[in-house]
Amino acid sequence: MTTRQPLVLLVDDEQDLCMLMQMSLSRMGIKTHMAHHLQQAKYFFSEYKYDACITDLNLPDGSGLDLVKHVSQHYPKTPIAVLTAYGNMEIAIASLKAGAFDFVSKPINQSHLQQLLQKALHVPQLDANAAEIPIEQSMLIGNSQVIRNLRESIKKIARSQAPVFITGESGTGKEVVANLIHKLSNRSDSPFIAINCGAISEDLMESELFGHKKGCFSGATQDKQGLIQAANGGTLFLDEIAELSLAMQAKLLRAVQEKKIRPLGSDTEIEVDFRIISASHQNIEVLVEQGKFRHDLFFRIHVMDVVLPPLRARDQDILILAAHFIQIICTEWQIPTKQLTEKAKAFLLEQHYSGNVRELRNIIEKAITMCDEDQLDIQHLQPAPLRGVSQNEAVETDVKTPVQTDAALKGQKIPEEGLEEYLEKVEKEVLLSALNQTHWNRTLAAKKLGMTFRSLRYRLKKFGLDTDDD
Repeated sequence: MTTRQPLVLLVDDEQDLCMLMQMSLSRMGIKTHMAHHLQQAKYFFSEYKYDACITDLNLPDGSGLDLVKHVSQHYPKTPIAVLTAYGNMEIAIASLKAGAFDFVSKPINQSHLQQLLQKALHVPQLDANAAEIPIEQSMLIGNSQVIRNLRESIKKIARSQAPVFITGESGTGKEVVANLIHKLSNRSDSPFIAINCGAISEDLMESELFGHKKGCFSGATQDKQGLIQAANGGTLFLDEIAELSLAMQAKLLRAVQEKKIRPLGSDTEIEVDFRIISASHQNIEVLVEQGKFRHDLFFRIHVMDVVLPPLRARDQDILILAAHFIQIICTEWQIPTKQLTEKAKAFLLEQHYSGNVRELRNIIEKAITMCDEDQLDIQHLQPAPLRGVSQNEAVETDVKTPVQTDAALKGQKIPEEGLEEYLEKVEKEVLLSALNQTHWNRTLAAKKLGMTFRSLRYRLKKFGLDTDDD
């Protein structure tokens, strides 16, 4: 069985440039047609089935953007890239927003041209009649309409090389969505590198992103590859990008625009091919107005938008997600799968979930550690006092917890760090008190606290207090 030779349409009024591209692509085994006018290109599309198209933006009878829009509307399975004048980022980004797969700057770098075509010819094809891709259901859980719409958007976005900007509240799953876009793209065989910009100090950030050479600063005993270079061929996900300093934003902008980096202490630049996906729970447009985020970087990374809904806006997915978390946690812990009681289901549906999907998973994980039965009941999901439930509505339980009663809490100020953080702080203090009273005998401490040894072990690990077995 022979493989069909790919067919690509080259659109440019500079015939010499078209011939140069044609020769370059022929060495890759790619057959090409050439068109020198917009209307001629549209006619060719009506007569032939193209695997990809490259068009200049300035054509004698119109704009290449018109061809991008035409192809996106009538031939959505055909990736189209644009040729732009060097450094003309505004036009390049406009073409991406119009539906272009990618762009390549003039004068044309032959290696970049070949690299672009290799990716274009391996774009995952959309098939409206095909069953839903299993990976989407395993990574993006839910049947609500907002999640179904999100899946459709992600499938389209994954086919492009355009930068993606994800917004959403904390805990909505921004990294999960970024990873899904990567896995559905033609970069899925290459690395997905994720970094939380708020979790690394400013002093270390440049070295982490760009790498460094041996001896460039005290403690640099060997060369280090940066995360941008590690993402070569794949996807770089920068979570909480708003946390980057203005100086680091300027260096990142150049790396994104030029696709080149210079490690600390190096005299040479390294070419890198990566797609950038960034995210923030902050309103970056406001930060731009305040001068805290560079307008040019925001313009460069904010090409395609993905807005993640809070969990309270998709309440019909709550029990589906809860069942999913129960299954994966029980499988990881190698224990029998547990079921939710009707009261537990009702309780979960009543919660506000300021921490979104992450908070729901934490509730389920804590409940499983507290439950020795086959069913998760309301007291396992939230030992007294219940979250948003009065003490009279609480189900009595023999399990004692390090949470103060409503009476004890009366008159106290609302903690500044938030309820979750406050309760964890109280819990840790009570655990330490019980351990100190039992001279760190965990079996006795668990008995004193009225919990199972396994529950105690889980909590000790969570707070970094775990020690060797008794």
